[in-house]
Amino acid sequence: MIFRRKKTPAAAGKRRAKALVLGLDGVPKGLLEQLAGEGTMPFMAELLKVGSLHQTQAALPEVSNVNWTSFMTGADPGAHGIFGFTDLDPKTYGLVFPSFPDVRTETFWDRLGREGRRCLVINQPGCYPARSIPGVLVSGFVAVDLKRAVTPQSHAAALEGMGYRIDVDTKGCAEDPDKLFAELDACLDGRVNAARHFQDTEPWDFVEIVITGTDRLQHFLWTSCAGDGPEAERARAYYRRCDGLLRDWAEAFLGADNLDGLFLLSDHGFCGLQEEFYLNNWLVQEGYLRFDADPPASYADMAAASRAFALDPGRVYIHRRDRFARGTVMEEDVEALRDELHGALSALTHNGAPAFERVWRPEEIYAEPERGKGPDLLCTPRRGLDVKGAIRRTGLSGPSVFTGMHTWDDAFFWAREPHGEARAVADLAKPILNAVLAESLS
Repeated sequence: MIFRRKKTPAAAGKRRAKALVLGLDGVPKGLLEQLAGEGTMPFMAELLKVGSLHQTQAALPEVSNVNWTSFMTGADPGAHGIFGFTDLDPKTYGLVFPSFPDVRTETFWDRLGREGRRCLVINQPGCYPARSIPGVLVSGFVAVDLKRAVTPQSHAAALEGMGYRIDVDTKGCAEDPDKLFAELDACLDGRVNAARHFQDTEPWDFVEIVITGTDRLQHFLWTSCAGDGPEAERARAYYRRCDGLLRDWAEAFLGADNLDGLFLLSDHGFCGLQEEFYLNNWLVQEGYLRFDADPPASYADMAAASRAFALDPGRVYIHRRDRFARGTVMEEDVEALRDELHGALSALTHNGAPAFERVWRPEEIYAEPERGKGPDLLCTPRRGLDVKGAIRRTGLSGPSVFTGMHTWDDAFFWAREPHGEARAVADLAKPILNAVLAESLS
């Protein structure tokens, strides 16, 4: 296929630009280049010849709901207010799950709507329960009810009828690759059917389709994805199918010979995982965290005398008196305790190597006004060490059900034109928004 800019006679006036965003959840830039170079992803190989591939950084922590929210808002967690898959209720100490209504900033879909543009968004994480956007939204994970994952809800029956799946059922997938690949294919079938349905029924100016199966595959079978693991052939077949869908959707929505308005991205990177590190157990060992029950059943067993605790992945919170119902650390003591924890965590080694690539202070990575709702410190682990809260685990480390883990500094962004300012996932909203709002001669 030869790609070219779509040219039509200039005398006909102006047409509204359109954009198509295709997401490959968790695919790192290096793996994308590898798969393209070896012929597994031939469409991607063609794109690399005619466009610009950027390495981008994930918002921290490097989890999908934080980063897809950063993408759809063009803001970091300190502005949009989503800091992880779970938060701690400061009154009950129960875990709560941030959802779409908790996002504190508007999305760029909202901005497009004010300009009269219609959006079609299929399977973006972090959008449940679905709320009205200027167009159609089908939430990605974490979504538990398809009816509440779709707006307008009039489309829910059609999605149910085609057997649309929100996500892979991961139960048993670690032990049974056959189930994993069956689940991956079933989810892709749903994306194909949904894209066809909405293309035929909905007007649009902006389309976004996210494939999250790449993330699931890499979690369970990273060695097979990145090398010659036991399921390498089937992993390559899955990427090959994804590549074919990228081509099909580009041709269906933009035209067979036109790349204007096409963008591809991932929300974070990936690497191999050797073991998990249980940060709360380290805090207990060092005397920062105490529980009233042994073993603790939940965070509700945290003792008032605790000075700090951790949530996945690597988020450290000071047990402040003015923030948590049983907190005892006074405001005037917070900064000294934070400095003490920062020094201890930065110097922490595990199995002869530094445990963390870096320990971040919130002002280094988060904007205002939501910064105060986030962690007091954030630990980015070294490659291969996945940091967990895991208060019911014993010891400082242990094996994982996964073979791959997220990384923060090697996501990718592809566009026809170079975008040197696109350094972080949150930066990607701007060029895409500009592309949709542009007008061109037709």
